[in-house]
Amino acid sequence: MAAVLSGLAAEAAAETPPGDSLLLMFWNCENFFDYIDSGGGDSDREFSPSGEKHWSASRFYAKCGLFSKSLLYIADGEGCLPDAVGIAEIENAGVLRRLLSSTLLRKLDYRFIHYESHDHRGIDCALLYRSSRLTPLSSKPCRIDSLATRDILLTQFITSEGDSLAILVNHHPSKYGGKASEDLRTRAMKRLRTLSDSLELEGWSARVAIGDFNEQPPAALFDILPPSLEMVVPQPDSFGGSIRFNGEWQLIDLAFVSPRIMREGARFRVRPLQFLMEKDPAHPGLRPLRTYSGPRWKGGFSDHLPVLLTIGL
Repeated sequence: MAAVLSGLAAEAAAETPPGDSLLLMFWNCENFFDYIDSGGGDSDREFSPSGEKHWSASRFYAKCGLFSKSLLYIADGEGCLPDAVGIAEIENAGVLRRLLSSTLLRKLDYRFIHYESHDHRGIDCALLYRSSRLTPLSSKPCRIDSLATRDILLTQFITSEGDSLAILVNHHPSKYGGKASEDLRTRAMKRLRTLSDSLELEGWSARVAIGDFNEQPPAALFDILPPSLEMVVPQPDSFGGSIRFNGEWQLIDLAFVSPRIMREGARFRVRPLQFLMEKDPAHPGLRPLRTYSGPRWKGGFSDHLPVLLTIGL
């Protein structure tokens, strides 16, 4: 298997999307913590060798390996590596450094952008990008008012073809908390609208907002977004959702693009990975194989499936 993956890495490194199109990906990595209790709070303690999860170095590196394997299998199916990968629920830059240095991704040209947020659980958004395809011009974390939640990560690039592109990575507040949590997601959506409007005024006509919005269309919350961001409807043959709840697939990991990108063509789909699925014991069908079920380690990766977006510029 290692030889097969190494071969995939070599092949993927040589492949790029046709013309000036780009392949973008987003994945909520569900509690991708390091294994060191650095005094960062309850979640940091929980994901340590002495914590409730008994999160060890071997389990951490196994999760890194699953991410690498998944990316290479996606590249094999798509014919190219993702040019950029938005990530949610990453603990810190150390996780990203280990991910890129300890797996077959070290053979590729991925770099990362990450900032610490004010999230109460210590999880952030990040972006991996291929340095041969995207040159970063600027980046910053965009706080959502004074909330103790994930920042929206704004990154701005010049592509290898000379086009400009802004990518906004999102992980909006969860639904825990009822009406109060809906108010938090409303504030996050308003912040995204402000950022997109500002980018448009600055001349960034190619914009992508991708991430976990913790809402399904056609929720009224999405009406907040301006005409400068349009949702990319999944391809007809796309998988039914990115997360499974009570036996039903839900699509909460989404992509929105500017009118210019929509005119050039954008394709969005959910990408199931069969080796990271398991039989749902309570309902017919399969569900994502998680790293943990409560305190029990299952050896999977996430409760979310990755989503893909192909755009033209």
